[in-house]
Amino acid sequence: MRAAAAAGIPRALADLGGLVRIPSVAWPAFDQTQPQRSAEAVAALAESTGLFDRVEIARSAIDDTGELGQPAVLATRAARGGAPTVLLYAHHDVQPAGDESAWDSPPFEPTVRDGRLYGRGAADDKAGVMVHIAALRALGDALGPDPDLGVAMFIEGEEEYGSRSFARFLVDHVDALRADVIVVADSGNWDTQTPALTVSLRGNARFTLTVRTLDHASHSGMFGGVVPDAMMATIRLLDTLWDVDGGVAVDGLRAHEADTPPYTEVTLRDEAGLPDGVSPIGSGSFLDRIWNQPAITITGIDFTSVAAASNTLTPEVSVVISARVAPGQSAREAYEAIESHLRARAPFGARLSFSDIDCGEAFLVDTDGWAVELARESLAEGYGADPINVGVGGSIPFIADLVTTFPSAQILVTGIEDPHTRAHSPNESLHLDTFRHAVLAEASLLEKLDARRS
Repeated sequence: MRAAAAAGIPRALADLGGLVRIPSVAWPAFDQTQPQRSAEAVAALAESTGLFDRVEIARSAIDDTGELGQPAVLATRAARGGAPTVLLYAHHDVQPAGDESAWDSPPFEPTVRDGRLYGRGAADDKAGVMVHIAALRALGDALGPDPDLGVAMFIEGEEEYGSRSFARFLVDHVDALRADVIVVADSGNWDTQTPALTVSLRGNARFTLTVRTLDHASHSGMFGGVVPDAMMATIRLLDTLWDVDGGVAVDGLRAHEADTPPYTEVTLRDEAGLPDGVSPIGSGSFLDRIWNQPAITITGIDFTSVAAASNTLTPEVSVVISARVAPGQSAREAYEAIESHLRARAPFGARLSFSDIDCGEAFLVDTDGWAVELARESLAEGYGADPINVGVGGSIPFIADLVTTFPSAQILVTGIEDPHTRAHSPNESLHLDTFRHAVLAEASLLEKLDARRS
Protein backbone atom coordinates (compact mmCIF):
# COMPACT_ATOMS: atom_id res chain seq x y z
CA MET A 1 0.00 0.00 0.00
CA ARG A 2 2.80 2.44 0.87
CA ALA A 3 4.53 1.70 -2.42
CA ALA A 4 1.33 2.20 -4.39
CA ALA A 5 0.57 5.47 -2.61
CA ALA A 6 4.09 6.82 -3.12
CA ALA A 7 4.11 5.84 -6.79
CA GLY A 8 0.89 7.76 -7.38
CA ILE A 9 2.08 11.09 -5.97
CA PRO A 10 3.36 12.63 -9.25
CA ARG A 11 0.08 11.87 -11.01
CA ALA A 12 -1.91 13.22 -8.08
CA LEU A 13 0.05 16.48 -8.05
CA ALA A 14 -0.43 16.88 -11.79
CA ASP A 15 -4.18 16.37 -11.33
CA LEU A 16 -4.16 18.86 -8.45
CA GLY A 17 -2.56 21.42 -10.73
CA GLY A 18 -5.37 20.88 -13.21
CA LEU A 19 -7.98 21.54 -10.52
CA VAL A 20 -6.21 24.68 -9.31
CA ARG A 21 -6.44 26.13 -12.82
CA ILE A 22 -10.25 26.14 -12.54
CA PRO A 23 -11.48 29.28 -10.69
CA SER A 24 -14.37 27.48 -9.03
CA VAL A 25 -15.73 30.32 -6.87
CA ALA A 26 -19.31 29.53 -5.83
CA TRP A 27 -20.33 33.13 -5.08
CA PRO A 28 -22.89 34.42 -7.61
CA ALA A 29 -20.79 37.47 -8.53
CA PHE A 30 -18.31 35.13 -10.24
CA ASP A 31 -18.47 33.02 -13.40
CA GLN A 32 -20.94 30.28 -12.56
CA THR A 33 -19.75 27.98 -15.32
CA GLN A 34 -16.57 27.33 -13.36
CA PRO A 35 -18.04 25.37 -10.41
CA GLN A 36 -19.72 23.10 -12.98
CA ARG A 37 -16.45 22.71 -14.85
CA SER A 38 -14.70 21.88 -11.58
CA ALA A 39 -17.34 19.30 -10.62
CA GLU A 40 -16.96 17.63 -14.00
CA ALA A 41 -13.18 17.44 -13.50
CA VAL A 42 -13.60 15.90 -10.03
CA ALA A 43 -16.15 13.39 -11.34
CA ALA A 44 -13.65 12.32 -14.00
CA LEU A 45 -11.02 11.85 -11.30
CA ALA A 46 -13.44 9.71 -9.28
CA GLU A 47 -14.06 7.56 -12.36
CA SER A 48 -10.29 7.23 -12.81
CA THR A 49 -9.98 5.27 -9.55
CA GLY A 50 -11.93 2.38 -11.07
CA LEU A 51 -13.52 1.66 -7.69
CA PHE A 52 -16.96 3.22 -7.79
CA ASP A 53 -20.23 1.61 -8.79
CA ARG A 54 -21.73 5.02 -9.54
CA VAL A 55 -20.39 8.58 -10.03
CA GLU A 56 -22.75 11.51 -10.47
CA ILE A 57 -22.90 15.28 -10.30
CA ALA A 58 -25.87 16.40 -8.22
CA ARG A 59 -27.43 19.58 -6.89
CA SER A 60 -29.86 20.01 -4.02
CA ALA A 61 -32.26 22.80 -3.15
CA ILE A 62 -31.38 25.61 -0.78
CA ASP A 63 -33.90 25.43 2.06
CA ASP A 64 -37.40 25.92 0.64
CA THR A 65 -36.45 28.57 -1.90
CA GLY A 66 -36.40 26.24 -4.87
CA GLU A 67 -33.00 27.63 -5.83
CA LEU A 68 -30.41 24.93 -6.42
CA GLY A 69 -27.04 24.86 -4.75
CA GLN A 70 -23.73 24.40 -6.52
CA PRO A 71 -22.84 21.07 -8.18
CA ALA A 72 -21.43 18.40 -5.91
CA VAL A 73 -19.83 15.08 -6.84
CA LEU A 74 -21.23 11.92 -5.29
CA ALA A 75 -19.48 8.60 -5.89
CA THR A 76 -20.42 5.32 -4.23
CA ARG A 77 -19.45 1.67 -4.01
CA ALA A 78 -21.17 -0.91 -1.81
CA ALA A 79 -19.31 -2.74 0.93
CA ARG A 80 -18.56 -6.44 0.52
CA GLY A 81 -18.09 -9.27 2.98
CA GLY A 82 -19.09 -7.38 6.12
CA ALA A 83 -16.52 -4.62 5.67
CA PRO A 84 -17.42 -1.11 6.89
CA THR A 85 -18.24 1.89 4.71
CA VAL A 86 -16.26 5.13 4.80
CA LEU A 87 -17.55 8.52 3.64
CA LEU A 88 -14.80 10.78 2.27
CA TYR A 89 -15.61 14.51 2.26
CA ALA A 90 -13.82 17.50 0.73
CA HIS A 91 -14.88 20.52 -1.32
CA HIS A 92 -13.91 21.67 -4.79
CA ASP A 93 -15.01 25.31 -4.55
CA VAL A 94 -12.54 28.00 -3.53
CA GLN A 95 -12.37 31.50 -2.09
CA PRO A 96 -12.08 34.41 -4.53
CA ALA A 97 -8.51 35.38 -5.34
CA GLY A 98 -8.92 38.85 -3.86
CA ASP A 99 -6.31 41.44 -4.82
CA GLU A 100 -4.33 39.63 -7.49
CA SER A 101 -1.50 42.16 -7.19
CA ALA A 102 -0.83 40.76 -3.71
CA TRP A 103 0.00 37.33 -5.20
CA ASP A 104 3.60 36.50 -6.11
CA SER A 105 2.33 34.30 -8.95
CA PRO A 106 -1.08 34.15 -10.69
CA PRO A 107 -3.67 32.72 -8.26
CA PHE A 108 -5.06 30.17 -10.71
CA GLU A 109 -1.75 29.11 -12.21
CA PRO A 110 -0.20 26.39 -9.99
CA THR A 111 3.39 27.39 -9.23
CA VAL A 112 6.02 25.49 -7.25
CA ARG A 113 8.47 27.50 -5.12
CA ASP A 114 10.64 26.27 -2.26
CA GLY A 115 8.81 23.00 -1.76
CA ARG A 116 5.32 24.52 -1.85
CA LEU A 117 2.61 24.60 -4.51
CA TYR A 118 1.04 28.07 -4.76
CA GLY A 119 -2.45 28.79 -6.06
CA ARG A 120 -5.98 29.42 -4.88
CA GLY A 121 -7.38 26.10 -3.68
CA ALA A 122 -3.97 24.40 -3.80
CA ALA A 123 -4.53 23.59 -0.14
CA ASP A 124 -8.11 24.57 0.73
CA ASP A 125 -9.51 22.25 -0.34
CA LYS A 126 -8.52 20.82 -3.71
CA ALA A 127 -5.60 19.14 -1.99
CA GLY A 128 -8.18 17.43 0.24
CA VAL A 129 -9.97 16.21 -2.89
CA MET A 130 -6.73 14.83 -4.29
CA VAL A 131 -5.72 13.11 -1.05
CA HIS A 132 -8.96 11.13 -1.32
CA ILE A 133 -8.43 10.36 -5.01
CA ALA A 134 -4.76 9.37 -4.56
CA ALA A 135 -5.54 7.18 -1.54
CA LEU A 136 -8.35 5.42 -3.44
CA ARG A 137 -6.08 4.82 -6.42
CA ALA A 138 -3.50 3.30 -4.08
CA LEU A 139 -6.18 1.10 -2.53
CA GLY A 140 -7.12 -0.25 -5.95
CA ASP A 141 -3.49 -0.71 -7.04
CA ALA A 142 -2.53 -2.53 -3.84
CA LEU A 143 -5.64 -4.63 -3.18
CA GLY A 144 -7.10 -4.99 -6.65
CA PRO A 145 -10.10 -3.32 -8.29
CA ASP A 146 -12.69 -4.86 -5.97
CA PRO A 147 -11.74 -4.40 -2.29
CA ASP A 148 -14.33 -5.15 0.38
CA LEU A 149 -14.43 -1.63 1.78
CA GLY A 150 -17.55 0.38 1.03
CA VAL A 151 -16.81 3.94 -0.07
CA ALA A 152 -18.93 7.02 -0.52
CA MET A 153 -17.21 10.19 -1.67
CA PHE A 154 -18.94 13.55 -1.36
CA ILE A 155 -17.08 16.51 -2.86
CA GLU A 156 -19.10 19.62 -2.10
CA GLY A 157 -19.26 22.66 -4.40
CA GLU A 158 -20.14 25.53 -2.07
CA GLU A 159 -18.38 25.12 1.28
CA GLU A 160 -16.77 28.56 0.94
CA TYR A 161 -20.20 30.04 0.23
CA GLY A 162 -21.85 28.73 3.37
CA SER A 163 -22.79 25.14 2.39
CA ARG A 164 -26.27 26.45 1.72
CA SER A 165 -27.64 23.21 0.26
CA PHE A 166 -25.56 20.85 2.41
CA ALA A 167 -28.31 19.77 4.83
CA ARG A 168 -30.73 19.13 1.98
CA PHE A 169 -28.07 17.19 0.05
CA LEU A 170 -27.72 14.84 3.03
CA VAL A 171 -31.47 14.27 3.08
CA ASP A 172 -31.65 13.75 -0.68
CA HIS A 173 -28.82 11.19 -0.65
CA VAL A 174 -29.02 9.80 2.87
CA ASP A 175 -28.78 6.13 1.88
CA ALA A 176 -25.88 6.68 -0.51
CA LEU A 177 -23.96 8.68 2.12
CA ARG A 178 -24.60 6.47 5.12
CA ALA A 179 -21.29 5.27 6.56
CA ASP A 180 -19.58 3.86 9.63
CA VAL A 181 -16.71 6.35 9.45
CA ILE A 182 -16.65 9.86 7.96
CA VAL A 183 -13.33 11.50 7.00
CA VAL A 184 -13.55 15.28 6.59
CA ALA A 185 -10.34 16.37 4.86
CA ASP A 186 -10.63 20.12 5.43
CA SER A 187 -8.47 20.98 8.43
CA GLY A 188 -4.76 21.24 9.20
CA ASN A 189 -1.72 19.89 10.98
CA TRP A 190 0.39 21.06 13.89
CA ASP A 191 3.27 21.88 11.54
CA THR A 192 4.79 20.53 8.32
CA GLN A 193 6.32 17.53 10.14
CA THR A 194 3.67 16.72 12.74
CA PRO A 195 0.20 15.46 11.80
CA ALA A 196 -2.91 16.42 13.72
CA LEU A 197 -6.36 15.06 14.33
CA THR A 198 -8.82 17.90 14.86
CA VAL A 199 -10.91 17.14 17.95
CA SER A 200 -12.66 20.48 18.46
CA LEU A 201 -13.91 23.31 16.26
CA ARG A 202 -15.40 26.61 17.31
CA GLY A 203 -18.85 27.48 16.05
CA ASN A 204 -19.74 30.75 14.38
CA ALA A 205 -22.41 33.43 14.55
CA ARG A 206 -22.23 35.91 11.67
CA PHE A 207 -24.62 38.78 11.05
CA THR A 208 -24.98 42.30 9.68
CA LEU A 209 -25.55 45.15 12.13
CA THR A 210 -26.97 48.41 10.81
CA VAL A 211 -26.71 51.56 12.94
CA ARG A 212 -28.88 54.57 12.03
CA THR A 213 -28.89 57.99 13.71
CA LEU A 214 -30.28 60.38 11.07
CA ASP A 215 -33.12 60.51 8.58
CA HIS A 216 -30.73 61.90 5.96
CA ALA A 217 -27.13 63.02 5.57
CA SER A 218 -26.24 66.50 6.82
CA HIS A 219 -23.36 68.96 6.50
CA SER A 220 -20.72 68.11 9.12
CA GLY A 221 -19.84 71.77 9.60
CA MET A 222 -23.41 72.92 10.08
CA PHE A 223 -24.43 70.21 12.54
CA GLY A 224 -21.22 68.45 13.66
CA GLY A 225 -20.75 68.55 17.42
CA VAL A 226 -24.44 68.38 18.22
CA VAL A 227 -25.89 65.70 15.92
CA PRO A 228 -24.48 62.16 16.31
CA ASP A 229 -23.49 60.63 12.99
CA ALA A 230 -23.84 56.89 12.43
CA MET A 231 -20.10 56.23 12.22
CA MET A 232 -19.48 57.83 15.62
CA ALA A 233 -22.27 55.77 17.16
CA THR A 234 -20.99 52.60 15.46
CA ILE A 235 -17.46 53.10 16.77
CA ARG A 236 -18.70 53.73 20.31
CA LEU A 237 -21.01 50.71 20.16
CA LEU A 238 -18.53 48.24 18.69
CA ASP A 239 -15.90 49.18 21.25
CA THR A 240 -18.11 47.76 24.00
CA LEU A 241 -17.65 44.25 22.59
CA TRP A 242 -14.11 43.96 23.98
CA ASP A 243 -12.41 44.68 27.29
CA VAL A 244 -9.26 46.76 27.66
CA ASP A 245 -7.08 43.71 26.81
CA GLY A 246 -9.03 42.91 23.65
CA GLY A 247 -10.85 39.94 25.19
CA VAL A 248 -14.55 39.46 24.47
CA ALA A 249 -16.69 41.40 26.97
CA VAL A 250 -20.16 40.05 26.21
CA ASP A 251 -22.12 38.48 29.07
CA GLY A 252 -23.46 35.09 28.10
CA LEU A 253 -20.58 34.04 25.85
CA ARG A 254 -18.88 31.04 27.41
CA ALA A 255 -15.47 29.40 27.17
CA HIS A 256 -14.63 25.70 26.90
CA GLU A 257 -12.36 23.98 29.40
CA ALA A 258 -9.66 21.85 27.75
CA ASP A 259 -5.90 21.41 28.01
CA THR A 260 -3.72 22.84 25.28
CA PRO A 261 -0.14 21.96 24.26
CA PRO A 262 2.73 24.46 24.61
CA TYR A 263 2.73 27.27 22.05
CA THR A 264 5.05 30.23 22.32
CA GLU A 265 4.63 33.88 21.43
CA VAL A 266 7.50 33.48 18.97
CA THR A 267 5.51 30.79 17.13
CA LEU A 268 2.35 32.89 17.24
CA ARG A 269 4.11 35.90 15.71
CA ASP A 270 5.65 33.75 12.99
CA GLU A 271 2.46 31.91 12.03
CA ALA A 272 0.06 34.84 12.29
CA GLY A 273 2.34 37.52 10.85
CA LEU A 274 2.14 39.58 14.07
CA PRO A 275 4.88 42.24 13.94
CA ASP A 276 7.14 43.17 16.83
CA GLY A 277 5.53 45.86 18.94
CA VAL A 278 1.95 44.73 18.22
CA SER A 279 0.73 42.81 21.27
CA PRO A 280 -1.57 39.77 21.32
CA ILE A 281 -5.06 40.33 22.73
CA GLY A 282 -7.06 38.49 25.38
CA SER A 283 -5.89 36.43 28.35
CA GLY A 284 -5.00 32.82 29.04
CA SER A 285 -2.71 30.60 27.01
CA PHE A 286 -2.53 31.45 23.33
CA LEU A 287 -4.09 28.18 22.17
CA ASP A 288 -6.80 28.45 24.81
CA ARG A 289 -7.74 31.81 23.31
CA ILE A 290 -7.76 30.36 19.79
CA TRP A 291 -9.40 26.99 20.44
CA ASN A 292 -11.56 27.37 23.55
CA GLN A 293 -12.60 31.00 23.97
CA PRO A 294 -15.07 33.09 21.97
CA ALA A 295 -13.82 35.77 19.60
CA ILE A 296 -15.50 38.66 17.78
CA THR A 297 -14.19 40.25 14.58
CA ILE A 298 -15.56 42.98 12.32
CA THR A 299 -15.11 41.58 8.82
CA GLY A 300 -16.92 44.10 6.62
CA ILE A 301 -18.28 47.64 6.57
CA ASP A 302 -20.47 49.75 4.29
CA PHE A 303 -19.27 53.35 4.55
CA THR A 304 -17.95 56.08 2.32
CA SER A 305 -14.56 55.21 0.79
CA VAL A 306 -11.50 57.38 1.39
CA ALA A 307 -11.54 58.43 -2.26
CA ALA A 308 -15.16 59.59 -2.01
CA ALA A 309 -14.97 61.19 1.46
CA SER A 310 -16.94 64.40 1.95
CA ASN A 311 -17.81 66.70 4.86
CA THR A 312 -20.96 64.82 5.67
CA LEU A 313 -22.61 63.37 8.74
CA THR A 314 -23.47 59.81 7.68
CA PRO A 315 -26.99 58.67 8.58
CA GLU A 316 -26.39 54.92 8.47
CA VAL A 317 -23.52 52.44 8.74
CA SER A 318 -23.63 48.66 8.30
CA VAL A 319 -20.98 46.25 9.56
CA VAL A 320 -20.56 42.49 9.39
CA ILE A 321 -19.83 40.96 12.78
CA SER A 322 -18.26 37.50 12.83
CA ALA A 323 -18.21 35.72 16.19
CA ARG A 324 -16.44 32.45 16.92
CA VAL A 325 -18.29 30.39 19.50
CA ALA A 326 -16.54 28.14 21.99
CA PRO A 327 -17.21 24.39 21.79
CA GLY A 328 -20.07 23.46 24.07
CA GLN A 329 -22.17 26.58 23.46
CA SER A 330 -25.06 26.88 21.04
CA ALA A 331 -24.27 29.28 18.20
CA ARG A 332 -27.79 30.71 18.37
CA GLU A 333 -27.43 31.31 22.10
CA ALA A 334 -24.16 33.14 21.42
CA TYR A 335 -25.76 35.30 18.74
CA GLU A 336 -28.62 36.22 21.05
CA ALA A 337 -26.15 37.22 23.77
CA ILE A 338 -24.34 39.54 21.35
CA GLU A 339 -27.57 41.04 20.04
CA SER A 340 -28.80 41.71 23.59
CA HIS A 341 -25.44 43.27 24.47
CA LEU A 342 -25.57 45.64 21.50
CA ARG A 343 -29.21 46.64 21.94
CA ALA A 344 -28.58 47.51 25.59
CA ARG A 345 -25.65 49.77 24.70
CA ALA A 346 -26.81 51.65 21.62
CA PRO A 347 -25.28 55.14 22.10
CA PHE A 348 -27.32 58.33 21.71
CA GLY A 349 -30.47 56.29 21.12
CA ALA A 350 -29.15 54.98 17.79
CA ARG A 351 -31.53 52.64 15.99
CA LEU A 352 -30.15 49.15 15.45
CA SER A 353 -31.24 46.45 13.04
CA PHE A 354 -29.92 42.93 12.58
CA SER A 355 -29.97 40.92 9.34
CA ASP A 356 -28.29 38.09 7.39
CA ILE A 357 -27.95 36.01 10.56
CA ASP A 358 -25.99 32.80 10.00
CA CYS A 359 -25.22 30.42 12.87
CA GLY A 360 -23.06 27.29 12.71
CA GLU A 361 -22.49 24.89 15.57
CA ALA A 362 -19.20 24.01 17.23
CA PHE A 363 -17.95 20.42 17.23
CA LEU A 364 -16.26 18.12 19.73
CA VAL A 365 -14.94 14.70 18.62
CA ASP A 366 -15.54 11.59 20.70
CA THR A 367 -11.92 10.43 20.93
CA ASP A 368 -12.82 7.02 22.41
CA GLY A 369 -13.99 5.43 19.16
CA TRP A 370 -12.12 2.67 17.37
CA ALA A 371 -11.86 4.77 14.20
CA VAL A 372 -9.88 7.43 16.07
CA GLU A 373 -7.31 4.82 17.05
CA LEU A 374 -7.03 3.61 13.47
CA ALA A 375 -6.66 7.21 12.29
CA ARG A 376 -3.90 7.93 14.81
CA GLU A 377 -2.02 4.80 13.77
CA SER A 378 -2.37 5.72 10.10
CA LEU A 379 -1.23 9.31 10.63
CA ALA A 380 1.84 8.08 12.49
CA GLU A 381 2.65 5.72 9.64
CA GLY A 382 2.09 8.36 6.97
CA TYR A 383 4.08 11.15 8.59
CA GLY A 384 6.63 9.21 10.61
CA ALA A 385 5.58 11.18 13.70
CA ASP A 386 2.91 10.72 16.34
CA PRO A 387 -0.18 12.86 15.72
CA ILE A 388 -1.35 15.59 18.09
CA ASN A 389 -4.98 16.19 19.01
CA VAL A 390 -5.73 19.82 18.17
CA GLY A 391 -8.55 22.28 18.38
CA VAL A 392 -9.18 24.70 15.57
CA GLY A 393 -10.25 28.29 15.97
CA GLY A 394 -12.14 28.21 12.69
CA SER A 395 -15.50 26.60 12.04
CA ILE A 396 -16.87 23.81 9.88
CA PRO A 397 -20.58 24.23 10.65
CA PHE A 398 -21.81 21.48 8.34
CA ILE A 399 -20.28 18.85 10.64
CA ALA A 400 -23.27 19.43 12.91
CA ASP A 401 -25.48 18.35 10.00
CA LEU A 402 -23.41 15.18 9.61
CA VAL A 403 -23.79 14.42 13.32
CA THR A 404 -27.55 14.95 13.14
CA THR A 405 -28.05 12.86 10.00
CA PHE A 406 -25.59 10.08 10.86
CA PRO A 407 -25.49 9.95 14.68
CA SER A 408 -23.79 6.54 14.81
CA ALA A 409 -20.96 7.42 12.43
CA GLN A 410 -17.51 8.20 13.78
CA ILE A 411 -16.24 11.51 12.37
CA LEU A 412 -12.53 12.10 11.73
CA VAL A 413 -11.40 15.62 10.83
CA THR A 414 -8.05 15.60 9.05
CA GLY A 415 -6.32 17.91 6.63
CA ILE A 416 -3.29 18.98 4.65
CA GLU A 417 -2.90 22.61 5.71
CA ASP A 418 -0.05 23.85 7.90
CA PRO A 419 0.42 27.14 9.79
CA HIS A 420 1.93 28.80 6.71
CA THR A 421 -0.71 27.70 4.19
CA ARG A 422 -2.47 31.10 4.19
CA ALA A 423 -5.82 29.65 3.22
CA HIS A 424 -8.26 32.38 2.10
CA SER A 425 -5.34 34.80 1.71
CA PRO A 426 -3.06 35.81 -1.17
CA ASN A 427 -0.27 33.29 -1.81
CA GLU A 428 -2.21 30.30 -0.50
CA SER A 429 0.05 27.26 -0.75
CA LEU A 430 0.40 23.55 -0.12
CA HIS A 431 3.51 22.07 1.48
CA LEU A 432 4.36 19.25 -0.94
CA ASP A 433 5.88 16.88 1.61
CA THR A 434 2.78 17.29 3.77
CA PHE A 435 0.65 16.28 0.80
CA ARG A 436 2.76 13.15 0.28
CA HIS A 437 2.46 12.22 3.95
CA ALA A 438 -1.30 12.84 3.94
CA VAL A 439 -1.79 10.51 0.97
CA LEU A 440 0.25 7.78 2.69
CA ALA A 441 -1.74 8.23 5.90
CA GLU A 442 -5.15 8.05 4.24
CA ALA A 443 -4.15 5.07 2.10
CA SER A 444 -3.08 3.32 5.30
CA LEU A 445 -6.41 4.18 6.94
CA LEU A 446 -8.38 2.79 3.98
CA GLU A 447 -6.36 -0.43 4.10
CA LYS A 448 -7.09 -0.81 7.84
CA LEU A 449 -10.78 -0.15 7.30
CA ASP A 450 -10.89 -2.68 4.45
CA ALA A 451 -9.51 -5.34 6.79
CA ARG A 452 -11.94 -4.54 9.63
CA ARG A 453 -15.07 -6.60 10.21
CA SER A 454 -17.94 -5.82 12.55
